Amino acid sequence: MILCRQGSWIRSCLLLLVLFHTAWEMGSSHLYYTVLEESQHGTFVGRIAQDLGLAVSELVSRIFRMESEDHRDYFEVNVQNGILFVNSRIDREELCAKSPVCAIHLEVIVEKPLRIFHVEVEIKDINDNPPIFSVNQFNLFISESTMSDSHFSLESASDADIGKNALITYRVSPNEYFVVDAHNKHGKSTSPELVLKKTLDREEISLHHLLLTATDGGQLVLTGTVQLVISVLDVNDNRPVFNQSIYEVCLLENSADGTLVVKTEATDLDDGINKEIIYALNTPLASTAQTMFAIDQNTGEIRLKGKLDFEADNVYEIQVQAIDKGQPPMIGNCKVLIEVLDVNDNAPEISLKSLSMPVPEDSPLGTVVALISVSDRDFGTNGQVSCFLWPPGLPFKLTSTFKNYYSLTLAEPLDREQVAKYELVVTAQDQGDPPLSASSSLVVPVGDVNDNPPTFVQPFYTVFVRENNPPGAHIFTVSASDPDKDENSLVSYWIDEKLWPLSSYISVHSESGKVFALQPLDYEELKLLEFQVRARDAGLPSLHSNMTMQVFIVDENDNAPAVSGQEEILLLLVIPVRAGHLIGKIHALDGDSGYNAWLHYELLEATSGPWQVGRYSGEISTTRPLDETESGNGQRMLVLVKDHGKPVLSTTATLSVSLVPSAQAVQADAHLSRMGGSPKPLMNNANIYLIIAICSVSSVFLLTILVYMALRCQCQEKDMVMYGPGTATLVCASEVGSWSYSNRHSHILGGAAGEAGIKSDLMVFTPNIPILGDGGEVGNMKEIAPDSSGQFRRGREILVSKIWWQKIRDGGN
Repeated sequence: MILCRQGSWIRSCLLLLVLFHTAWEMGSSHLYYTVLEESQHGTFVGRIAQDLGLAVSELVSRIFRMESEDHRDYFEVNVQNGILFVNSRIDREELCAKSPVCAIHLEVIVEKPLRIFHVEVEIKDINDNPPIFSVNQFNLFISESTMSDSHFSLESASDADIGKNALITYRVSPNEYFVVDAHNKHGKSTSPELVLKKTLDREEISLHHLLLTATDGGQLVLTGTVQLVISVLDVNDNRPVFNQSIYEVCLLENSADGTLVVKTEATDLDDGINKEIIYALNTPLASTAQTMFAIDQNTGEIRLKGKLDFEADNVYEIQVQAIDKGQPPMIGNCKVLIEVLDVNDNAPEISLKSLSMPVPEDSPLGTVVALISVSDRDFGTNGQVSCFLWPPGLPFKLTSTFKNYYSLTLAEPLDREQVAKYELVVTAQDQGDPPLSASSSLVVPVGDVNDNPPTFVQPFYTVFVRENNPPGAHIFTVSASDPDKDENSLVSYWIDEKLWPLSSYISVHSESGKVFALQPLDYEELKLLEFQVRARDAGLPSLHSNMTMQVFIVDENDNAPAVSGQEEILLLLVIPVRAGHLIGKIHALDGDSGYNAWLHYELLEATSGPWQVGRYSGEISTTRPLDETESGNGQRMLVLVKDHGKPVLSTTATLSVSLVPSAQAVQADAHLSRMGGSPKPLMNNANIYLIIAICSVSSVFLLTILVYMALRCQCQEKDMVMYGPGTATLVCASEVGSWSYSNRHSHILGGAAGEAGIKSDLMVFTPNIPILGDGGEVGNMKEIAPDSSGQFRRGREILVSKIWWQKIRDGGN
């Protein structure tokens, strides 16, 4: 509040209005209020929340707080209504002494976001201090010969107030001899002088008792009094007079003890002992001049006897008396004004007002990290301070916000994974000569945010696992790393089952990343598992990555060869035949793959007769010619079928061959014609060439796939679990250019969301091999699929070959 009074206060009110308008134009970050000293608790100062543009409802949530430079609680803010009020007694004289402007600087700090406002509350003086004299009684000795209109200096009264409240006027109790002369010049009080109106007569009145009253200029007038006891003396009628009424001196604050300040000099027109002068200091009450200065009573030299401090007191006013040795002594007065000049003797002071730690690494540029206050008690250029950071190149900068306040803000993006904390030094340096500086160390930790997803070493892994593994076998360990910190770096794993349900086959431990096969794997049912393993951190929000894993099932020799057809195969052979004549073929299949499914045939040693079997083809032929003399003899042979696996598995096939003369064969043909059948050749050359071509293409394709897998994976076929490519082995074709797989269907479970059009299936083509049916017809070879128990079903296809070695001669049919 600003109280404008009439008269001489109009100018002050206008000046305050201009200052208030200037402060208002500076923006919402600097407010200016005024309040009278000695205001009661709760006195309204201003609506600070409204003036700062803050919503009252946000004061609590934004942690509204207010601080003062001297950390005293003169003011408080009601966070319920945003009103600034007086909290404790304010004594302007105690706070600012005689300073013309007394202001309390407040800092209002709110967070979310962090902002600081500067509030200045000027404390207005009220007239609460009366004028005070240093003594209760003042003794004057005036010669009776003193001329009228003579002036005698009196002790000035001191008033702790300022301005008009400290303008003191003097009056003396009514009398016919004396009046008081004191004029205010340039708004300042001058020392009072007692003026003699009428010549004294010691014989009439030798002692005068007067009351000197000092009155201040406050609206509510306060006064102080002193008793004047005037003794009228005879003889010595001239008082000493100084050559200057006011001495003005400038003195550096670092002046040494004993430095000559000034030499005062006074003269006395009297003669003899009445003109001899001694000097003394007459200092007003509550002044520190007596402790800082001393005067030589004989020479009038004033010297320094203490340590000056510009920041404590920069002006001293001393009254010097020249007293002669007459009887009664006469006194002359002068004033010495000493101005203390500032030197750069105070280093800057750094104060950390607010600190936001740690600084998240995703903080935007311009984020306020700390609020720093810098002050210097010196004056002028000695008190002008600049701040800078060391070392250079840090992602921070200092920005001057208001006067000597600096904000430490973020100038470049942060990355905790590169630099976890910054150690910086804030240096404040003044502009004195020589300059003084102060430094403060500050450690700024960088807070982690979840900005890095877990990362696998490879995006693709290939694992080889032998079939028939035990349930729960550990087949691989996936590992992903996360450069973040704490929970942001805790990685968990899981299998993506969005496309295929894999929970019955594979599982991954969520913490260790170990991959387990939950059940024994069967190569004949499942050859490849392809799925994605995902790694996710525990940050908020969580980040994840994935990698693709292919598990190839490696075949074991766990299926014995199986012969198609009946338990005993019956063959009818028309004789005579020549040596090497093909009478039939054994069709055996093996559920395994590769070497484990490569079969070879041989006759048991117990088998006798003119027969031989193809080692890899299973074709049975004669070893010598047979004629009709051998007809009627039934031949029985036992064929052993073995695979190339380790260990070797085998089975046997029993064949019964009936030798029939050609005459009986003709009757059998006639019977077949009546049944609608027709004899066909066992196999033609075109089908053989087609089989050879298809097998050749398949072999080249398989060789290419095996070479590719051998380059990708590098492990040996020794352990049950193999990582990387295994040793590829190519199985050569049989003597007729083909080899058999018992199970041609490739079962592939894919758990990964592969790109459209990409196939990882290994396709094996089965050539169409014409075989003889039960009725002697040539049919196509059929695949034998295993039943639910894993065993192969025996079909009713029986290889029976009928060879017609001669035609009916008479018809040529």
